[in-house]
Amino acid sequence: MKRISRFFLTAILVAGISGISLATDDLINPKHPDRYVVQKGDTLWDISARFLRKPWLWPEIWQVNPQIRNPHLIYPGDELELVYIDGKPRLRIAKKGPLKLSPGIRSHALGSAIPAVPIDAIAPFLTRPLVVEKNGLEHKPYLVAFADEHIVAGAGQRIYVRDIPTWEHKKFDILRAGPAYKDGDTGEVLGYQALLTGIGTLQRTGDPATVYIDATKTEILLGDRVVPTEQEALTTDFYPHAPKQEVKGNIIAMLNGFSQIGQYDIVVLDRGLADGVDTGTVLQVNSRGETVPDHVAREARNLIPDVAEYIDDRLLTHTISDQKWAKKSRWETVTLPDEAAGLLMVFRSFERVSFGIIMHAQRAMHVRDRIVNP
Repeated sequence: MKRISRFFLTAILVAGISGISLATDDLINPKHPDRYVVQKGDTLWDISARFLRKPWLWPEIWQVNPQIRNPHLIYPGDELELVYIDGKPRLRIAKKGPLKLSPGIRSHALGSAIPAVPIDAIAPFLTRPLVVEKNGLEHKPYLVAFADEHIVAGAGQRIYVRDIPTWEHKKFDILRAGPAYKDGDTGEVLGYQALLTGIGTLQRTGDPATVYIDATKTEILLGDRVVPTEQEALTTDFYPHAPKQEVKGNIIAMLNGFSQIGQYDIVVLDRGLADGVDTGTVLQVNSRGETVPDHVAREARNLIPDVAEYIDDRLLTHTISDQKWAKKSRWETVTLPDEAAGLLMVFRSFERVSFGIIMHAQRAMHVRDRIVNP
């Protein structure tokens, strides 16, 4: 597992170069504590939210303490304090957590440092192929038959796969092409969902090869594709930041199957690297304003005689046609403004699509809600 320290190291560099870029009143949470003891299960985002209005602006106030080894790592038991230096707010470690007296260096393992975001929520999505191009799985080995006359396969069973000729790879993901990911505004196809149905281990090469199913996410079917498991190290050091350019997009899917989206849910966005959305990008989610009836306007229209000709739409009038009032006035409905609903952070980004975790929820969110700069 990669060290989590890069988040803080980058934060320190940014703070040292740029200084405080926001007014204190805009930066600091008015309900902040003077001190806070880091708890097991905390994330950097949670801790930042206690002190800042916008948690991803941690670099603005982080203070390096040169007397402490690895000052960019925070552990449970550490006590943080907010102080002012030259009139500027700074957050620093006031007191370290438990120490090991001999040899005098902290006994915590690097892996116990506080992560930027809840890693457990996103871990299943960090190393798997989530998006494929059209026909991207077409030429991969595929499941041709089940051992023991099964019609579907699950964990603990064996499957036969067309043409795995070598032992170059031992672990395999079993995938199925899913629905298209489409731009929420234009309908353009941006890619296709790669559904992970299972994970397997190669037992015998050949055509067919034999694969033992170690675990399943859903039932495995004939025709599912078998691809080598990516051996990338698990990325856990995220550096949250605002987009470098204007972003206007949409939530186009969610990965837990529920109708409403809340904190720590995983969502799919129709913006990616080509749009300036990279790993760590923080975006605001706006609930789309509903189109609701204007009952006052409807009642007013009902009072207008149906024998006259009216041309002023603002006065709820229309030109009478053969269908009488078949053409409704646009003043009979109104679309409410979008409302801020929450914040998300992108943890994986592809060329046209990205995946984010909801870090803060003010209200329920839904597929088709908009994403904009925070």
